[in-house]
Amino acid sequence: MDFPHLKIGDLVAKIPIIQGGMGVGISLSGLASAVAKEGGIGVIAGAMIGMGEPDIGSNYREANMRALATELRKAREKTSGILGVNIMVALTNFSDLVKTSIKEGADIIFAGAGLPLDLPSYLKDGAKTKLVPIISSARAATIICKKWLSKFDYLPDAFVVEGPKAGGHLGFKPEQIDDPEFSLEKTVPEVVEAVKEFESKAGRPIPVIAAGGVWDGADIYKFMQLGAAGVQMGTRFVATHECDADIKFKESYISAKEEDIQIIKSPVGLPGRAVDGPFLQDVKAGLKKPFKCPFHCISSCDFTKSPYCIALALVNAKKGLLKHGFAFAGANAYRVSAIVSVKELIESLRQGYIEAATAAGAA
Repeated sequence: MDFPHLKIGDLVAKIPIIQGGMGVGISLSGLASAVAKEGGIGVIAGAMIGMGEPDIGSNYREANMRALATELRKAREKTSGILGVNIMVALTNFSDLVKTSIKEGADIIFAGAGLPLDLPSYLKDGAKTKLVPIISSARAATIICKKWLSKFDYLPDAFVVEGPKAGGHLGFKPEQIDDPEFSLEKTVPEVVEAVKEFESKAGRPIPVIAAGGVWDGADIYKFMQLGAAGVQMGTRFVATHECDADIKFKESYISAKEEDIQIIKSPVGLPGRAVDGPFLQDVKAGLKKPFKCPFHCISSCDFTKSPYCIALALVNAKKGLLKHGFAFAGANAYRVSAIVSVKELIESLRQGYIEAATAAGAA
């Protein structure tokens, strides 16, 4: 009845949990290595990872590549477990981060916020990095599979299916977020079905990972019964000692009430889910946060019309400066009541999974 392993190609995670890549700077080498050490898959978020580099404003591309290489090496020093990098397709430096991840030997690249249609083109010289798109529909899975197969003779090593209860930027229209037709419970089986024909072409499984609002061991059991091979969790890992965010960021989850978790319109043109606070209240009141854009980090962001710089807001939040930024969070963030260790969290998830599986077996 214990957790099953999660297999992605020749990688075998002892527990079926991927820690979601959370930017800006929320999941770096500290959190990722702690999760990998416990047998899960730890993930470093690539977005604006160079925020602490002295030349981030004048040398954006180099600063981010350097910082990503540093974080991957730091994580590798702490664990021999499985380490991935989350890279948003919408980033203007997507290509730089993918090349750096492969060069540094990242085990997996998770690519979302857009369809990573050319991702296999970066795998050269026998690189073993696994490629896992993050999608929100069976249609997206089919498009990627067909494109990769025809153009590169390659199929995804897995898919992460992110539902509308996730934190951060969402791949849904505002009206779809609360529509049961787009729920994770409905989408996971649809994606599992859609990839079946491609699994036979690949001659291997293409695991489907459920993400967005997965809270406890019972949820993990539920999604695995729906055909998922594992889950991705972000919000729960924020409230851990090892998470790379400032304590004030973590405490914003603990003090949040259900009504504080709100859908916002991000400057990048997507809806996002965040913890309400002074900064977002100012934005709602029409107060602009003037800025110059030294980064041009997201291709869909028109900074000339934006009321604030999302990169700066998220960097400030990571540092605990919540008057000058805000915390992205999943729909269940208000349920967080304490900060625990990664080890304690995973043990509680395991116990919950075993209880759910035992109850189902007894029913």
